[in-house]
Amino acid sequence: MTVKAQFPDEQTDDGSFHRQEDAFRDWVRADGASRYPAQAGRYHLYVSLACPWAHRTILVRKLKGLEEAVGMTVVDPIRDERGWRFDPAEPDTLNGWAYLSEAYFASDSGYRARVTVPVLWDKKLGRIVNNSDDDIMRMFESEFDAFAGNPRLDLYPREMRAEIDELNDHLYETFNNGVYRAGFATAQAPYERAAVRVFETLDAMDTRLEKRRYLFGSRPLESDWRFFVTLVRFDPVYYGHFKCNLRRIVDYPNLSGYLRDLYQLDGIAETVNFDHIKRHYYVTHEDINPTRIVPIGPLMDLTAPHGRERLGS
Repeated sequence: MTVKAQFPDEQTDDGSFHRQEDAFRDWVRADGASRYPAQAGRYHLYVSLACPWAHRTILVRKLKGLEEAVGMTVVDPIRDERGWRFDPAEPDTLNGWAYLSEAYFASDSGYRARVTVPVLWDKKLGRIVNNSDDDIMRMFESEFDAFAGNPRLDLYPREMRAEIDELNDHLYETFNNGVYRAGFATAQAPYERAAVRVFETLDAMDTRLEKRRYLFGSRPLESDWRFFVTLVRFDPVYYGHFKCNLRRIVDYPNLSGYLRDLYQLDGIAETVNFDHIKRHYYVTHEDINPTRIVPIGPLMDLTAPHGRERLGS
């Protein structure tokens, strides 16, 4: 039997999935110390509402109040053989592109790797500034305060950066990217290794959240939002589609309340689109779901009381 990989160029000989590196890593700087100075209206964000990596940048844009300063265009949730596309009913009105790959080729005519979201586009120079969610989150959080509706929000406090970085790295390796290592594996052993680590991390985070409201205490920081985007997709997609099915998030007493708590914070629910999420994974990943049938469930009530107000730091 021939096993088809979702992304053949990112598959190792033993059947493991190894994600490609981000190609564009320039920075917008508030102090003007780069060719990309922070300016309102100059930069545009291309995202998918289905993609957790793009969702991180949408969240920080929302939390910092940057909607007026940085425009945003959403791609179609169905990615075909040519990559992320734009729905003719919701076109790319900025550049008139049919596919996001056009942004990559405009920035590097020799680009041949996979086209990914998010993309931060510079309208003045006509090129991609950055396609790393990590970098874009940090830029939105720190470099656009002069144009932010909520400039005092600090998701990455200086005195906590080492702790935040350490937890971010752990969550990425074992959970955020771990569900993909499980779902895109093409052999039993790498799948099992990845899936086991996913649940080791979930178990540890459920314990961590037993006596604290958020990962670092009484307010959500960057790590919470990096964690949230995978948590909110877990029961609808990763549990079944990626075979991470030992337990659901709803089965965890602390994680389930924590997820509802974050979801219910002002403006967050409007960044979550389960229709885009489910259609993207179940329709696009035909090697995993060849029928392309999108499940009707699960039933989720993320608006139910979470009861976590009682927890302090």
